[in-house]
Amino acid sequence: METEILGYALATLIGISLGLVGSGGSILTLPILVYLMGVEPILATAYSLFIVGVTSLVGGIKNAFLKRVDFKSVFVFGLPSVLAVYFSRAFLLPMIPDVIFRMDSLVFTKSMGLMVLFAVVMILASVSMLRPKKKYQQEEETEIRYKYLMILLEGIAVGVLTGLVGAGGGFLVIPALVLLAKMPIKLAVGTSLFIIAIKSMLGFIGDLQNYFKIIDWELLIIFSILSVLGIFVGIFLSRKIDGARLKSIFGWFVLVMGVYIFVKELFL
Repeated sequence: METEILGYALATLIGISLGLVGSGGSILTLPILVYLMGVEPILATAYSLFIVGVTSLVGGIKNAFLKRVDFKSVFVFGLPSVLAVYFSRAFLLPMIPDVIFRMDSLVFTKSMGLMVLFAVVMILASVSMLRPKKKYQQEEETEIRYKYLMILLEGIAVGVLTGLVGAGGGFLVIPALVLLAKMPIKLAVGTSLFIIAIKSMLGFIGDLQNYFKIIDWELLIIFSILSVLGIFVGIFLSRKIDGARLKSIFGWFVLVMGVYIFVKELFL
């Protein structure tokens, strides 16, 4: 019971993270659901898609009113990403066997594989967040230019990742928009939220046929409401806190969490 209360309290951090840096929602959601709320890992990826999708959509609409969304980029990046999410949830994930391999006393299951993959993604994301990115600090207006092939490939890669582990992939979307479309960081954050929302919600809709009867809707709705409240806090704080410093703090947190999950799944 105490862990559930802590889990609900931490739900607001998911929205705060999305509101502040446009990413990190799923990086927090999946560990909270699995380790604090007691949700089975594969089902937790579906929960994560819904929670992050709803929260990101609210944040995206809020940023649209602030004129921080480029809807052309939402389409160019989002369409291949959505198709990749559907493919990975409908075909790739079911193809993974329940027991991937056995080695002496170690039985490496599908759930363990997803959590280890997620931990690796967290560690790589933390490195991306901690590495200095001078281009991210350029806030002056610039003409948006599209490298369509690169954006297409990145959209597919992020979509597959979203489908497998329930990660929105904002830490991959934002660098793609900034570096490949020459987009200012604040515009990239708002645009990223819409892309995350669309593919996460469609990924969850694809899961309904498999999980509808076992979904704890009360948990899911309460958790989502708290996360949505958090994103309003995050958007407000984004006007007060230096983005580079915040990204560094969050990067260290993600690194510690990623290493913890990796060690816990394989060695504890």
